[in-house]
Amino acid sequence: MTTSRDETQNRIVTAHSAYEQARDLAPQVRARWLEEVASALEAHADELVTLGRQETHLEEGRLRSELRRSVFQLRLFMAEITQGEHLEATIDHADPSWGMGPRPDIRRLSVPLGVVGVFGASNFPFAFSVMGGDSASALAAGCAVVHKIHEGHLHLAVRTGAVVQEALERAGAPIGLFSTVVGREAAELLVDHPLVKAIGFTGSTAGGRALFDRASRRPAPIPFYGELGSINPVFVTERAWSARREEILAGYATSFTMGMGQFCTKPGLLFAPFTDGDEIAGILRRELASKSAHPLLSPKLREGYDKALNTVRATPGVEVLVPGDESEAPRPTILLTTADEVRRRPEILEREMFGPATLVITYRPGTDLASLARLLQGQLTATVHADPDEDVTELVTELRERAGRLVWNAWPTGVTVTYAQHHGGPYPATTATTTSVGTAAIGRFMRPVAYDSFPPAQLPEPLRDDNPWGIRRRVDGLYESATASENAK
Repeated sequence: MTTSRDETQNRIVTAHSAYEQARDLAPQVRARWLEEVASALEAHADELVTLGRQETHLEEGRLRSELRRSVFQLRLFMAEITQGEHLEATIDHADPSWGMGPRPDIRRLSVPLGVVGVFGASNFPFAFSVMGGDSASALAAGCAVVHKIHEGHLHLAVRTGAVVQEALERAGAPIGLFSTVVGREAAELLVDHPLVKAIGFTGSTAGGRALFDRASRRPAPIPFYGELGSINPVFVTERAWSARREEILAGYATSFTMGMGQFCTKPGLLFAPFTDGDEIAGILRRELASKSAHPLLSPKLREGYDKALNTVRATPGVEVLVPGDESEAPRPTILLTTADEVRRRPEILEREMFGPATLVITYRPGTDLASLARLLQGQLTATVHADPDEDVTELVTELRERAGRLVWNAWPTGVTVTYAQHHGGPYPATTATTTSVGTAAIGRFMRPVAYDSFPPAQLPEPLRDDNPWGIRRRVDGLYESATASENAK
């Protein structure tokens, strides 16, 4: 099933042709294409979920939830692009009395990049795979997509790709607007090909960094939007610990074992002020006893998990608080160290254990938590458990420098698709400052172009004074509301 170099080349060229045919169409047309894809995924849900059950160890409920998320996301993006939010259309009319001197007529909008290569993730066979966030946002932006299938759910991905292609064809989209490829050679060509203008990636730090470097070495480097690795620290203040220790431990146990610890937002570090490890271990064992265990998603993931767990467990100053096991469906493992040890060996905080394992760091009363936060690398999330009237400004400020989403008295697992969501963070969490989840993800695959002193007839539709697409725009500094436009439909 591997895609040959020639086949990959042909799909990229065909995708570029499709992009050229579709790039200037009204967003209402593209929205209809997204609706057709969403409806097709719903219609084939039983078939696709069955394939997912056969190729992963995920339960039916989880798979159906993921598929609903993908469908919801497509429809949310439809509404976003119909209003024209992604275009960021801005009009400054000529103004001879402008404060810094006469201003010419200048108008700006964002345009799609072209062909986007998307690498599917192993741990979310719907939400971050074939028609997950990267593919959906690239299509919404006006790009064409060539999706590199993750072989951890090969048959599901191939079938999902076919469903998407058939839906787009029914909707009247150009042939090749979306296609899939399989295999390492196809992946490398996807990053190297001059017609590919951006890459979306979700996966390991090592794999993502190798592709990021490859994209940067191209004669014309391209944006590489990679989600690589995150350990997602949780800080518990002394007052919060004293007031609701057992509640916090229960939430922690639920969060780090969700999906067998194979979530990119799994809390991998817990900073907590306790001295009696035996008592805490007893509470955690009780909480973990009710958590079901499943095999990890693939043998490769299991191999990586075992290696990471053994490495952290063997680090001087680290001990086992709650032992797991080495069964096919491993029971959770909780490791323990101290704040003094991580100050001596901050690299302890850098090893992601992608699976049902986590590390607790105990600190003494009076410890400056902000100083511990300074030891961390970039993260997708950082969580603070504190009382509302506590002054944790310094800690939150340090965490803001290192994480893309800050969580207060809750847990980071679960990344809703919405307008204000940010799923990203400083390296190595991601390779960019953008988000891969939420409506803002569309903007990754666009770039701004300004039209200076153009005659009205030469302007693209979104920048014409009569606003034929009926989109939301900023005109002379003030925002106009989107309006329904029959011409654009």
